Formats: sequence, structure tokens, C-alpha cells
Amino acid sequence: MLVYPSAIDLSTAQLRHLSRELAARRREIGTRWRRLTAGRQALLTLAHLRCGDTYAQLAAGFGIGIATVYRYIREAIEVLAAQAPTLDEAIARARTKAYVILDGTVLAIDRIASNRPYFSGKKRHHGMNVQVLADPLGRLLWASPALPGATHDLTAAREHGIIDALDEAGLKCWADKAYQGAGRLVRVPFKGRKLKRWQRRHNTTHAKIRCVGEQAMATLKSWRLLRKLRCSTNQITGIVKAVLALHLTSA
Repeated sequence: MLVYPSAIDLSTAQLRHLSRELAARRREIGTRWRRLTAGRQALLTLAHLRCGDTYAQLAAGFGIGIATVYRYIREAIEVLAAQAPTLDEAIARARTKAYVILDGTVLAIDRIASNRPYFSGKKRHHGMNVQVLADPLGRLLWASPALPGATHDLTAAREHGIIDALDEAGLKCWADKAYQGAGRLVRVPFKGRKLKRWQRRHNTTHAKIRCVGEQAMATLKSWRLLRKLRCSTNQITGIVKAVLALHLTSA
């Protein structure tokens, strides 16, 4: 396999942060020697998450075995996922904001047709449902654990406790039509074709506010691994949390 130098569009602060955390992990478990330093392991992980490089590509580029690449990346993801904010922490941070924006996305996965729980009728492909909270400027605050793609956005929001958390905090939220019936604090547009003029004006204003939340989705999917996941569905929640933790490191 040919190997060539490449670049990762991330800050050195994220590399240094992950390097420190991995070095601390090695001291904690008493690691004596490894093929890669903590810094190289951090770079390996960032290349996988940001660029979507496969284990085989990374093994060739870093001069180690595929099994070693797998272990290094899994370890780094576990370390990062543990740092991701919980929903309560995100809500506490959002209390200083005028409102939050709630949206859901379906991350594509490589499932076969028989895996019906993972097939999203809305997106017309297999995937995992992830709920996202953003602030009024579209900055990512929190990302939920991943659920099978067939899960409706409102069902997912309730299962994660998002609706209850917003009610307890008295925090206003803007969301799309998928969250109809979520409660009085969750503002959604009017549905239907024959709307009155004031309802159409409301929908226009609502769309201008809510569309800012698409920046949070774009931030999440700028990590190329999340555009097409080819791993076990049990690992996707950890990957999403790891990406969130890395993003907040530089936010």
C-alpha cells in the first residue's frame, strides 16, 4: 500500500488535549511501553474520526498492525466519550441562553435491508437517530446517544428525557414539525396546506430561527466518519460523544 503525507483540518489544541488525556490514561493503568506515543495515538484517532480513514489505511500510514489500530482508537474514544457533557450539564449551560434549538438527524450506517429497526422512512436509508441541542447562534451544546433510525424524533426526544429536562428548566425550545405535541415550551410550526396568513408569517419567522440549528448538524457531520458509519451500532454512541467532546474542547 502506498503511503503519503496528509493534513487534518483540526487545531493543535485538540491534538494536545487528547494527547494529555491518553498519557494520563496510560499512567493510570500502568502502561510501560507501546508502539506509538500518546501523541501519535491521538493523531491516529483524529485521522480516523475527522477524515474517516479506515483501519487498514491507518495501519499502513503509522506502521502498526490493524488490530493495534483498532485497540488504540477504541481506547481513545472511551477516554473522550467519558468527557462529553450529560444532558443535565447541557441544560444548566443553556439556562443562560434565551432559548435552545432541538433537531434530529439520522447518521447513515451500512445495514442490510433485513435490519428494519435501523431503516429511516424519512431519510430512506439505514441509520441511527441522534438528537442535537444548539444555542441561538447554532453552536453545538449536546448530542444524544444513538437510537435505531426507525425511531421517530419526538419518541427519541422523550426517551432521552429532553422534553422533561426543558420543562423542569423552563427553557424555551424551537423545533421542527416532527416534535408536534412535545409541550408548550417546544415551539413548532403549523402543519397543513391551507394556513391563515398569520400562521404562514409565524412559520416563516419560526424557520428563520430554527434554521440556525442546522449549523450544529453541519458541525457534527464535518467529522467525516459520521457521514457513513461502518462499525457496530453499539459503538456509535461512543463515537458521537467522542466527537462532541473534541468539538467542545476547541469551542
